[in-house]
Amino acid sequence: MFTALLLLLGAPPGVAAARDAVSACALHGTTGWTDEGHDTDYSVFQRPAGTLKVGMIFVDFPDAPATESPADDSAQLTPGADWLWNASHGKVWLAISQNPRWARMPHNSADYGFARGLTHETHEAYVRDAVAAADPYVDFAQYDMVYVVPTRNAAAISFTLTYTYEPGTAGVVADGRLVRWAVTFGQDMWHWGYKLLGHETAHTFGLPDLYAFDADSDAHRFVGGWDVMGLISGAGPQYFAWESWKLGWTDDSQVLCRASAGSDTAYLTAVEYGSGTKMAVVPTGPTTAYVVESRRAVQPDTGLCSTGALVYKVDTSAQSGYGPIQVVDAKPSATPAGGCRPLDDAPFWAGESFNDSSAGVRIDVLGADGYGERVRVTKS
Repeated sequence: MFTALLLLLGAPPGVAAARDAVSACALHGTTGWTDEGHDTDYSVFQRPAGTLKVGMIFVDFPDAPATESPADDSAQLTPGADWLWNASHGKVWLAISQNPRWARMPHNSADYGFARGLTHETHEAYVRDAVAAADPYVDFAQYDMVYVVPTRNAAAISFTLTYTYEPGTAGVVADGRLVRWAVTFGQDMWHWGYKLLGHETAHTFGLPDLYAFDADSDAHRFVGGWDVMGLISGAGPQYFAWESWKLGWTDDSQVLCRASAGSDTAYLTAVEYGSGTKMAVVPTGPTTAYVVESRRAVQPDTGLCSTGALVYKVDTSAQSGYGPIQVVDAKPSATPAGGCRPLDDAPFWAGESFNDSSAGVRIDVLGADGYGERVRVTKS
């Protein structure tokens, strides 16, 4: 009789139920472009796997001739290859080939219209000019992607953008090969450093921006410094476990899915480590879910830390820059052992809980150690 009632009503809170298939938690995106959905269109975006061959070219301008060595500029970016290798748990390696000479662009730097809201067509024209300027001494046929690095003297090339070819257009062709993906770095590379490479390259994999596009409010109110797609210089700028799963760096076997009524308990190893269960997911609708994961990264020079169970809400219908992931602020009342001040007051510690009664989701942090948290997720 009790079993029959469970089948009809679902397991009540606190009663363990059979674990759901992971596919029930792999939400689909609906934006048609970069979002947090699992159905990435790899006819448009680059597969984030294996060795990706990248050609790095250096450009200067009639109004901004280079006075530094290309090596000075590349040193600001190339450590990002190692960072991405570690962040992907060894699933992606950027084999960056530097072409260490300055290619002179045909127009002044100020003529390329770099400003927020730069159109795809205007940006593509910049990529086309850069590729054409370097083409006499670069074989673009051997590369999957191109990095365009401007001289530090080109103040007008102020910010960094990712270029993705739009199917059905002429695009940029060099040495018989279509340039499908490129990152055009700007002067902000001197502020953000090598993790900017991880941010922009992930756009070619289909990841959206997690900072807010509306400049009149807090740009980092959605995820703070918890993900490199948000605040690049944050204290914990790893990719979220959800994104690692979307990109194929985290296996299905490392995901706990609680899509139906019931409760599960699991030990989550921190996302900074490659093994173990990485996250628990509780869907709340066709395009929404709560996720809990463990974080262990620390940034000693700031005193900030990202240690604890991180809870966030995913919305795969939200467009890039409009909150596709939003971190839940735990607002702790005390400092954990060791005196590490929490980043954005966001992580939950042992003994604390998150509850969204309207969505029927509860997450309890049962314990913690140096490698992760033991959590219980309940859906009612």
